[in-house]
Amino acid sequence: MFDPRDPAFLADPYPAFAQLRAEGEVHRHEGLGLAVAVSHNAASAVLRHRGLGRIWSDATPADRFVSFNLLHRNSLLENEPPAHTRLRRLVSSAFARGHVERLRPTVEALADRMVGTLVERIAANGQADLLEHLAAPLPVEVIAELLDVPPADRPLLVPWSNAIVKMYEYGLPEQQRDAAERAAGEFAGYLRDLAGNRTRHPGDDLVSHLVASELTGDEVVATAVLLLMAGHEATVNVIGNGVAALLAHRAQWDRLVADPGLLATATEELIRFDSPLQLFERTATKDVEIAGFQVAEGEKIAALLGAAARDPEVFADPDTLDVGRDPNPHLGFGGGIHYCVGAPLARIEIAAALGALIRRVPGLRPADEPGRRAEFVIRGLRTLPVA
Repeated sequence: MFDPRDPAFLADPYPAFAQLRAEGEVHRHEGLGLAVAVSHNAASAVLRHRGLGRIWSDATPADRFVSFNLLHRNSLLENEPPAHTRLRRLVSSAFARGHVERLRPTVEALADRMVGTLVERIAANGQADLLEHLAAPLPVEVIAELLDVPPADRPLLVPWSNAIVKMYEYGLPEQQRDAAERAAGEFAGYLRDLAGNRTRHPGDDLVSHLVASELTGDEVVATAVLLLMAGHEATVNVIGNGVAALLAHRAQWDRLVADPGLLATATEELIRFDSPLQLFERTATKDVEIAGFQVAEGEKIAALLGAAARDPEVFADPDTLDVGRDPNPHLGFGGGIHYCVGAPLARIEIAAALGALIRRVPGLRPADEPGRRAEFVIRGLRTLPVA
């Protein structure tokens, strides 16, 4: 069984996943303390089975993680019906007010401007970090536009998000757990103030629409935090992992440069090929069977999304990057009632970043080896030097 802290595994987990799939669809991972579904069939069943839910358990000791637990207790992601049904209806209704399509020109302009800065840095220094100048700032700027966060406050958002999501990893040091709680408290306090301001001075932004809905104050804060963390972390890593993959598979980069009409299928393929979220947990609310594996009530099982994305039963030549792959039934946005509410916005962001890159820097190439983050659940890069 794989070790989620092994640097060799983190560098390339896919051979280990292939071995597990060959041995069976579901396995007990003693180190993680849960079962993992490794085939596409089993992972899809985990995401969709109504006997498996997102049942939030407070980080403990609870009095040490008050803010972190408050954000998650009130989150759309961590609730099941009927609470989930109510939250999703209200959040989806706010999203449906044209926010995503309204942002498309803004997203494309932001991506073009950021790629312009990347080109300037390359011209000045011979190389530049694509994560620093495009992958990381683009999604946070987009979410900040969506929420109408004042420009002066936007630099606060990423450090808060980065600190909080560390809690989703296994075996986190106590110092980082404390940092996650501090970030959660500061983030929640900031958004409470922002929501109060929009109550007094409503606008046409998502926070104003959330405040005007039937959501409680804690639910408004938790929803805004979820949108920032999920939208930022996933999109940063799809762009980073994806561009790194394209530059390593040069024929696919050149194919995309020659045919920008492939941007939509390329976006889906990059989500599949090197999944930014490798593992997604569920808890059994009754005894459940997944691909012949028994999950007792109260036990946890996870969909190993990175393994499901390379299943040869579903994807022809699954270890091959193919920007024209169609159909592409990846599970990168989840499945069932917890399917990602921000998926349309993420697709716009990824396609905008790729489109700006192939248009303005068709000769882009790696300048050095990418630096990978030493984390398993959220898979991404620290640096991506390009020339």
